[in-house]
Amino acid sequence: MILILSSPSGAGKTTLAKKIANNDNNFKISVSYTTRSPRINETEGIDYNFVNIDKFRELSSQKKFLEQAKVFGNYYGTLKGPIETDLANGKDYLFDIDWQGAEQVKKVMPKDIVPVFILPPSINDLESRLKKREEKNIDIINLRMKMAKHEITHWKDYKYIVVNKDVEHCLEQINGIIKIERNLRSTLNNIN
Repeated sequence: MILILSSPSGAGKTTLAKKIANNDNNFKISVSYTTRSPRINETEGIDYNFVNIDKFRELSSQKKFLEQAKVFGNYYGTLKGPIETDLANGKDYLFDIDWQGAEQVKKVMPKDIVPVFILPPSINDLESRLKKREEKNIDIINLRMKMAKHEITHWKDYKYIVVNKDVEHCLEQINGIIKIERNLRSTLNNIN
């Protein structure tokens, strides 16, 4: 399966993705390509594959991406080939992507995806998280908050919705979703 975690910026999808992958060795985290600069604690090849705009456009023109999007002026994309190979070999994938990317993956691999939307407990809580994270620039915070209000409207396009008020409780809920989906897929494989 491809477990897709989507949320507005600052709602916790990356933290949750890392916790799931650390506790479930059948999951591989999809490492996206991006044209944005690395943040202080990010590592090349682990958090993202950082590339320039020309390299990104080259991969895009070769139709190498399963999904791609432009977010806050930067491009993001996930390579298709490694994911198809790993799924065929029984691995599960974990995507930490926005709603635009989720829609693209849904069109290409609709039977493989398990889409989960993570909501913050409130807009005020989300703004506090963004201020703490690394955004000292009020213009960036305001832009992310404006985008978050739009992104949140896409919750209805997801099969599962969880509220991330407490990371450990949210993680329990997502682990329950994973268990349900694995049981369902196992049963359907046995019937077919």
